[in-house]
Amino acid sequence: MTAFIVRRLVHMLPVLLFVSAIVFFVFRIIPGDAAVMRLGEAADPESVARVRRMMGLDRPIYLQYLVWVGRAARGDLGQSMLNQQSVFSLVLEKFPPTLELALLGLGLALVISLPAGIVSAARRGTWMDHAARVAALLGFCIPRYWLAVLLILVFAVHWRWLPPAGNVPLLEQPLANLRFAALPAASVALTLAAVQMRFLRSSLLDVVAQDYIRTARAKGIDERGVLVRHALKNALIPFVTAAGLECGNLLGGLVVVEQIFSWPGVGWLMVQSIIHRDYAVVQGAVLLIAAGFVTINLLVDVAYAVLDPRIRYS
Repeated sequence: MTAFIVRRLVHMLPVLLFVSAIVFFVFRIIPGDAAVMRLGEAADPESVARVRRMMGLDRPIYLQYLVWVGRAARGDLGQSMLNQQSVFSLVLEKFPPTLELALLGLGLALVISLPAGIVSAARRGTWMDHAARVAALLGFCIPRYWLAVLLILVFAVHWRWLPPAGNVPLLEQPLANLRFAALPAASVALTLAAVQMRFLRSSLLDVVAQDYIRTARAKGIDERGVLVRHALKNALIPFVTAAGLECGNLLGGLVVVEQIFSWPGVGWLMVQSIIHRDYAVVQGAVLLIAAGFVTINLLVDVAYAVLDPRIRYS
């Protein structure tokens, strides 16, 4: 297992290098000049040229990339043009709200999808199964941004139960923070739960058709024990895969939700940085998100060996 983890960590390097190259070159070909964005449209050409030299934009693009990679390898992701702050510290400052929202959304999705998937598989063909499948289909088809706006209209505007947007620090005001996080977490969880419930139901139906499940039933074990003690653990392998991928996607995929709810996370920071052509922040944020994504994939692979002792990494 240790050798497998070391190999995967080594394989992360070319992945992160490829991601950084894509982001770096794409942002350099987008129309617009970062120096002009910084000084304003009325700036004189001499000032623009001076700022371009200061930002290194007068060099060939491949040389700019090599300089940036060399600094990133030493832990220096540059400085934000907009905030005059280290990119690394700025992204780390915005990361906890994004992580909180991702964990709340994922946790709520698990609370919904696990019992729904188990009941749907155990009561296959009944009204409960049909209701769960219809609800999952609706959750799968509804766009997350549309669901977010709908939740604001119902729970914040019409009933006025929850605040429509904003955020307060979790450690300073925990209860107020949870009230602000309720709607964005729900918009994330409802769409996630639909996908997870379908995965779990399908996986459970495949597992309960296996010979060892029939043997367990023949021994007189009740249906609940068969599902929970024998079938569920093996059915969780594809479910963990889906949940792990969704968790990785959430680290960088909450951009729209954070914008709608004015949630000051990494997604919100990236949108503001793109608007102001703050290249260094976007590049650093994408690199750190990619590192988090491949790390979660590694943890999912390790979880396979925990769930199924037959799996060995050698």
